[in-house]
Amino acid sequence: MLTIWGRANSTNVKKALWCARELDLAFERIDAGGAFGVVDDPDYRAMNPNGLVPTLKDGDLILWESHTIVRYLAARYGDGTLYPADPAGRASMEKWMDWTLGGLIEPFRCVLWNLVRRSPAERDNAELERGLAGCAKLFTILDAALAKQPYLSGATFGVADIALGPHAYGWLGVPIERPELPHLAAWFTRLNERPAFREIVAIPLT
Repeated sequence: MLTIWGRANSTNVKKALWCARELDLAFERIDAGGAFGVVDDPDYRAMNPNGLVPTLKDGDLILWESHTIVRYLAARYGDGTLYPADPAGRASMEKWMDWTLGGLIEPFRCVLWNLVRRSPAERDNAELERGLAGCAKLFTILDAALAKQPYLSGATFGVADIALGPHAYGWLGVPIERPELPHLAAWFTRLNERPAFREIVAIPLT
């Protein structure tokens, strides 16, 4: 059985858990990170020297970095359902996973932390405004891509959708004015039709 360390409300932990649930894999989740601590314990640092979540243990294999975990689970257990064997198909998905890490993570963090995890008195309004502008720009790029295909992974659901879905949930769940992005909204509706998304991702933002 898989073991996944990380708190359930973490955007990146949700990716690993969601992928495992989509693949109907048995796993144990151990609370770690945030208020739970654990990540600075010597045993944890021996597995993940970064002191971040999630961390995955599958037999003797230990992995960290959420997108690496998602790719591994899909390749190891998905039988081509979430992650195609051909290089072109994989690259088409992975570009969105790397795009998320390289572009979306930082402005999304600015929004989430200031609107959800900080009190109004603690907010950095300049940081929040930068995050809102950055997210609006990047989600508009996603909307344009989704005008051409039903999923970010292509014709069918896959790892790129798992990488982006929790961020879209957070962006659409905070009380702000957003640009009208109909293709993104339709994609998000399709994600909400998936039981694993509703169970793992669509939980209260904290």
